[in-house]
Amino acid sequence: MIIPSIDLMGGHAVQLVGGQELAIDAGDPRPVAERFRLAGELAVIDLDAALGKGSNGETVRDLLRVAPCRVGGGIRSVDAALEWLDAGARTVILGTAAVPEVLGELPRERVHAAVDAIDDEVVVEGWTTRTGASVLERIHALRDYVGGFLVTFVEREGRLGGTRLDRVAELVEAAGDARITIAGGVTTPEEIAEIDRLGADAQVGMALYSGQLDLGDAIAAPLRSDRADGLWATVVCDPHGVALGLAWSDAESLREAVRTRRGVYHSRRRGLWVKGESSGAIQALRRVDLDCDRDALRFVVEQRSPGFCHQDTWTCWGADTGLGALARTLASRLASAPPGSYTRRLLDDPDLLRAKLVEEAAELAAAETPEEVTWEAADVVYFAWWRWPGPESGSSRSRRSSRPAPVESVVVGGTPSPRPSPPDGGLPSPGLTVRCAPWWS
Repeated sequence: MIIPSIDLMGGHAVQLVGGQELAIDAGDPRPVAERFRLAGELAVIDLDAALGKGSNGETVRDLLRVAPCRVGGGIRSVDAALEWLDAGARTVILGTAAVPEVLGELPRERVHAAVDAIDDEVVVEGWTTRTGASVLERIHALRDYVGGFLVTFVEREGRLGGTRLDRVAELVEAAGDARITIAGGVTTPEEIAEIDRLGADAQVGMALYSGQLDLGDAIAAPLRSDRADGLWATVVCDPHGVALGLAWSDAESLREAVRTRRGVYHSRRRGLWVKGESSGAIQALRRVDLDCDRDALRFVVEQRSPGFCHQDTWTCWGADTGLGALARTLASRLASAPPGSYTRRLLDDPDLLRAKLVEEAAELAAAETPEEVTWEAADVVYFAWWRWPGPESGSSRSRRSSRPAPVESVVVGGTPSPRPSPPDGGLPSPGLTVRCAPWWS
């Protein structure tokens, strides 16, 4: 699959040729990340930090709030790596500090080692110092300490001349169970498809920034179909992982979906189909995933009411339950809460809401049985939502976009028994499991 790259210098997204000559200054990296995040994980590299010329730390933190990111550049200690992991980085990329003494202190699955090479000789310190070691030597030495390798062919970086496809198979074999990511010169969908076929990922920068490679085509590159019409089955989900329905995509519809960041599909009756264009039930596209066999897609979308189905239900299997239904119920209560109600007082009085959260958290800490834990956790989720209402609410008080989401999941299980509803109706039919995840997951 493709890993879009955002290289940072002076707070801007840039592209360099051979790691030295500035070729593209794309300006503010935040809208770049908003666009690239459709592909999934991003690689964010602080070039100033890598070269010892400054830091883009605050900018990186902003990008962590936009998408799941691999963070690299100037991470030269255990503490620095842990700081970025704690800040919400999916993984960290270490180059100069990628030595067993440092790597051994970090969680293997969340660390990538950068193997940057000029003519097969590994270079470090922002590609300025040669080490005398070969790429394969470096991989063999570190593969037991890391979950992946970023292999960059520096002499091809930014030149749009293609990458070293002839090296990919041996690098994948040498890495064992560590995942290889190839960077440096990746330019065409065909290269991305071949790298994926060989069991590696393709990190792409210059081709995307220059417009030579379309992001939709890059995402679609590894896909294949055994259908006569060449279509790809597309499972449509909301951010909570609830399947809304099944649609179909082709190269044209996927390209348009990525370009517009909308739910766009291929209708076998009407051709190009923009979901909600006539009904108003539009979709904001958040991410496109490829399945393991590369013959189906998953669209993660923000679905507007009344839902995906033409029968005005949230899903094509009827109404949904769980966290997504809870969020929409709370949003409707926010919009309709009468003056003087408990909900309105919580919204209007931050001190009251804070006190209520502290009270509920204390009750959760004191809970002893699975049933008590389930109920008290549900109460914490209920009141925490009012503190950070979701985008469905339209509230100006929403802080979701201004905070990182480093937590992968929190699952609270149990078998709750009936009990009275909280004020203003409380939680709608809570299930047995509450799962909280980053909004971009």
